[in-house]
Amino acid sequence: MNKLKLGDKNYLYPSPIVLVGASTNGNPNYMPVSFCSIINRVPAMIAISLNKSHYTRSMIKENGVFSINIPSADMVEDTDYCGLVSGRDVDKSGLFDTFFGVLDHAPMIEECPLNLECKVVHELELEGSNVAIIGQVIETYSDERFLTNHQPDLKKINPILLSMYEYNYYSVGEIIGKAWSVGKNKK
Repeated sequence: MNKLKLGDKNYLYPSPIVLVGASTNGNPNYMPVSFCSIINRVPAMIAISLNKSHYTRSMIKENGVFSINIPSADMVEDTDYCGLVSGRDVDKSGLFDTFFGVLDHAPMIEECPLNLECKVVHELELEGSNVAIIGQVIETYSDERFLTNHQPDLKKINPILLSMYEYNYYSVGEIIGKAWSVGKNKK
């Protein structure tokens, strides 16, 4: 084997960037998160991992709800800015048009192609500085222009992807095969 050891790094590529929304006293706040994953299909559940000290984490703990907003590549500047400043110090709500769905304290971003409202179902204290928050998706929203056959279209959404240790953002590439199908060529 000629593979090099790289250490205990979480090189899971690529990481989608989402804007997690939460609010306190009616004020929405948004924070970019790359530690976000689907963890269950039915019921639909999403997990995010946040530093315990983040302002957004305290809002989620206060209300038990949050939103996942998937920004498109043309939103990269505003998305990155949201991670450079804390909602404790800067009101970031003016960057976006906010709307609410069925959950009162889960603000969502109108400009994002896809929005998921989540109710916290479990929190897991992790070793170190983070907490994993598992949310059940209560409702999902999208503009019709980001759908094909009533399903989200990856190319139309054009989400922001992160290469964590390179510190670079990427956009979506080309289709290379049909999932649960292309492998049938090996039979």
